[in-house]
Amino acid sequence: MKKMTTALSVAAMMAMGAQAATLEERVKVLEEQNTVLTEEVLATQTGGFTLVDTKKSYSGMGPAASKVYFSKNPLSIGGYGEMFYANPDNGDDFADVYRFITYFGYKFNDWIVLNTEIEFEHGANAEDGGEVVVEFLYLDFLLSQEINFRLGHVLTPMGLINQRHEPTLFNTVQRPDIEKYLLPSTWHENGALVYGRFDSVDIEYTAGVINALNVNNANTMTPNGSWIRSARLGSSANAPFDPAFVGRVDYTGINGLMAGASVYYGDGSNLKNDAINDVSGLDTTIFDIHASYDNGPFSAYGLYTQTNLDGAEKLGSSAVEEASGYYANVSYDISSLVGLEYKLPVFAQYEDYNPVEKTVDGLNEDAFQTEIVTIGLNFFPADQVVLKADYAMKEVNNVDTNTFSFGLGFIF
Repeated sequence: MKKMTTALSVAAMMAMGAQAATLEERVKVLEEQNTVLTEEVLATQTGGFTLVDTKKSYSGMGPAASKVYFSKNPLSIGGYGEMFYANPDNGDDFADVYRFITYFGYKFNDWIVLNTEIEFEHGANAEDGGEVVVEFLYLDFLLSQEINFRLGHVLTPMGLINQRHEPTLFNTVQRPDIEKYLLPSTWHENGALVYGRFDSVDIEYTAGVINALNVNNANTMTPNGSWIRSARLGSSANAPFDPAFVGRVDYTGINGLMAGASVYYGDGSNLKNDAINDVSGLDTTIFDIHASYDNGPFSAYGLYTQTNLDGAEKLGSSAVEEASGYYANVSYDISSLVGLEYKLPVFAQYEDYNPVEKTVDGLNEDAFQTEIVTIGLNFFPADQVVLKADYAMKEVNNVDTNTFSFGLGFIF
């Protein structure tokens, strides 16, 4: 049957080639023929597995996470991994098998798709801080380019990193601090989303309902820089569900540019099962504006985000009311300048943020003020593999820490 399918595909494309009026059209037909033959051979040799195409993304996700949508086979298996070595000047050096991720996807038919991500973190040794987490598990109902539905455990569509957190997609060894503490990547919650694209205006959108953050916690009251990150409920067992709104709009009408904004709004005390400690009248609002640009060897990306907690005084006089920050990353691929055939981008990144920018009593607001300047380079021996090195100069409340890091990452 596979041989017959291959023969028919090739015959059809040869017929198209015979009708091609220009050399350009004939070349395109030959490329399509080669793609079909390659996929047929790979499907036979690998039991139906699909290779990652690093140039393809679906609904704003990374290439490996998008595999199932472009696969010609019902089953798709992929993933990514990253590990690093760090040497801070104020402590001992260390290494970490940071993440190993598996993606399993399955097409039930041409309009219902299952996609999942399972994370093994820090070697998954619970005694040393490791864990195994379901980061997304959802069903997509693909109705049209303009409107589709996603139901299950989903990635929150905010910022630049949260949906595209594969290590080949950001330059630094570690994800930017701002997209760790202010936009708490990886941020995943139970929910339902609608998404799509309008080609006529080059707009992509996502909107829906997800489980609310619970900022009614000790890190908000103390305060602590992790108050937003520790508010995630994720895929934990029996997490109370309190609906929060999330929305995102991106414009892609200029070649190489993506620019947009995201917003989240929800109840700040998601403690339905704890009537004693539950607090009414807490509202959390998070927004960001973000952009990325790629033009040949040059690329840049960055964002600004702000969080406001209305009703923070109900948690105590020292509770956090506001957090904000921004970062920018620029890079240039110098491979052609040094005679390499592999990508070799050098980069610089600047972060300025304060997770405790404003408190109820006005105290401790400078204690978490942070600036980070990071310089480094990436080496891509293959499109799916990256070796990273960077030097981060971090200042928190006028205290400096410098860290050299080396990392490796891959997607498949």
